[in-house]
Amino acid sequence: MAKIKEVIAIPANTHNILSSGTRITGDINAEEDIRIDGTVEGNITCKGKIVVGASSSVIGNIESCNIELLGQVKGNITCRERIILRASSILYGDIKTSIIEIEPGAQFEGACVMYTEQ
Repeated sequence: MAKIKEVIAIPANTHNILSSGTRITGDINAEEDIRIDGTVEGNITCKGKIVVGASSSVIGNIESCNIELLGQVKGNITCRERIILRASSILYGDIKTSIIEIEPGAQFEGACVMYTEQ
């Protein structure tokens, strides 16, 4: 009699997705990368990368290693490595980061403080 072995494949790079049309009220804490295409009213903390999609909206502070902003954020951002403000992005808040890239057309109203090596 043959034995059947079940194999479950887990993707090497897992990440979280908040789909368009989804609204979350409350804080989000993520260990892995997260992409936001919906609406979040609360703070977001992530140990990986955060992508805020073009049609998304975040009202709250964001803390992460890497951030790519295409949508709208009202809140302060702390980014330990690199933040990219794409042309479609709108940010009302302060940034603290090591590296910042701002594409022409991006809207940014706030202050930026750069981490310095010690």
